[in-house]
Amino acid sequence: MSTVSPKIQPLGDRVVVKALARETVTKSGLVLPDTAKEKPQEGEILAVGPGKVLDNGKRTTPEVKVGERVLFARYAGTEIKIDGEEYLILRESDVMGIVE
Repeated sequence: MSTVSPKIQPLGDRVVVKALARETVTKSGLVLPDTAKEKPQEGEILAVGPGKVLDNGKRTTPEVKVGERVLFARYAGTEIKIDGEEYLILRESDVMGIVE
């Protein structure tokens, strides 16, 4: 298991993600209010669980690593707040891809 924050240690096939903020200014220069912003779908992996335990007792190896930028499903995961910072805890299956 890899982790950046000792306060959050995901279990199984879960990962902790810090969502990256969306642009608040459009290409034409208009500033978007908070109510008009979409929920972020891109974030950085901060912690990775040890992997899912299969029916045969073996553990899978996580496909994502700490520090990778990923895309995830719009309404996936559970939002949590620790020390004023917001995080998402997702199942690895909610991660749709790695941004290179």
